[in-house]
Amino acid sequence: MAEPPTTGGTAPPPDGTERRGAPLRSVLADLSAVDGALYAAVAATPTPALDRTLRRLSHAADHSKISLAVAALLALPGGRPRRAAAAGVGAIAVASAVGNLLGKRLVRRRRPDREAARVTVDRHVRMPTSASFPSGHTASAVAFATAVGVVLPPAAFPLGVLACAVGYSRVHTGVHYPGDVAAGAVLGLASAATALTAAEALLSRPLPWPGPGR
Repeated sequence: MAEPPTTGGTAPPPDGTERRGAPLRSVLADLSAVDGALYAAVAATPTPALDRTLRRLSHAADHSKISLAVAALLALPGGRPRRAAAAGVGAIAVASAVGNLLGKRLVRRRRPDREAARVTVDRHVRMPTSASFPSGHTASAVAFATAVGVVLPPAAFPLGVLACAVGYSRVHTGVHYPGDVAAGAVLGLASAATALTAAEALLSRPLPWPGPGR
């Protein structure tokens, strides 16, 4: 008996996996389009009074310099402010590790095309070579603000405003899409919760004092 004729290409999986994945791909494409449109809108909006200020803020937030400086000031008096500083630094460490070692390596989103979007030169900071998703600056700033704010509530609002400004500055300077910043904020919240939980567990654990004869 002759073999049935075959057609070129790959046949769709019989279980309908391809059809089920189509709506998800469509939603992701729509979200990406909205993300790009928001980025283009920020780039096209002239804000000469803000450009240099936000550029300097974005640069100052490199390597969490602002947050670490605040932590150093909080650590000076001791007591609760020092505990808040320690929690904040721990949250930054978690956010940086997860964002750089996992997030950027798994997603590998390309950086925005700042020249094509015509982002004015007055806004420019150095374009990082790492992947765009998530925003590490935002993740670290939000993680620090959240952790410190939980331990030291009076600091929550000013640090929260600062974290929001840092996140927006990354879009304003053209190095991140808004979606990268939103993902960074979520990562920052999760990192703060992780660091605070770990600190609580360590503090509640009895210290291993040596007993007699040891």
